[in-house]
Amino acid sequence: MLEQIKETILEALPDATVYVADPNNDGQHFEALVVSPTFEGLSLVKQHQMVMNAMKEKFETTVHAMALKTFAPSKWESEKHKFNVN
Repeated sequence: MLEQIKETILEALPDATVYVADPNNDGQHFEALVVSPTFEGLSLVKQHQMVMNAMKEKFETTVHAMALKTFAPSKWESEKHKFNVN
């Protein structure tokens, strides 16, 4: 499911770097971190709407909840030290 979520987000934002985790290992509650140049100049709400709109079908079928963090590359550079991503 992690790869499916990542692919779904990348379909909407092909220039993005996407990290997805299932911290509870329950297959229903996920965390996604998305870094995309498309987010430059957009509000956090607009960034989240772009990702959540891409995920709409998954929420109707398989995903119960997803915590979301989004960043434009310029913001990511100053924030990435706070996250443990590979």
